[in-house]
Amino acid sequence: MRKIRVGVLVSGSGTDLQSIIDASKSKKISASVVVVISDRADAYALERARRNNIPTIYLEPKGKKKEEYDKKITDIVMKYKVDLIVLAGYMRILTPPFVRKFYGRIINIHPALLPSFPGINAQKQAFEHGVKVSGCTVHFVNNGVDTGPIIIQKAVSVIECDTIETLRKRILKEEHKILPKAIQLFAEGRLKIEGRKVKVLPELQKRRR
Repeated sequence: MRKIRVGVLVSGSGTDLQSIIDASKSKKISASVVVVISDRADAYALERARRNNIPTIYLEPKGKKKEEYDKKITDIVMKYKVDLIVLAGYMRILTPPFVRKFYGRIINIHPALLPSFPGINAQKQAFEHGVKVSGCTVHFVNNGVDTGPIIIQKAVSVIECDTIETLRKRILKEEHKILPKAIQLFAEGRLKIEGRKVKVLPELQKRRR
């Protein structure tokens, strides 16, 4: 199986990016990160990419319309021949034209069990709501905020002594497991979107790329 080419959009420290890089280097996934794009010059994720000899691009969002900004991302994605776009802590909402162009080829990792607690500060939302179970979700991106078809979810129990920070750390550990897994399922051609649902095809039925 050929390795798929992954482009990662980031805004923060990049621990989810690191999980992809590590899984690729250890050959746990048939994928290589070929470019990392950020809307923040100080995002530590860019340094993680540089340390692994991955091209990095900082796109200054100031003074650009959203459509113009996403057009620049499109140009980069096309230049690097990206098969799959991964949002790993990317804090901007993608524009409808961008999502339409790449629908089915954009996935996001979210630190809650969607559809509960979409948007920012999901762990804090869940913790303050008093849930007994939280978790994380990998989903395809559509034009809503964290509303796309769900690929994988992992539950994380909330224990009595938890703080927001301890819960966040435990959820993050699971993110680092399910994000590479979702990428591998995509690489194997085993993800099929059927309306609101994602069907994971058995290995024997996986589609050819």
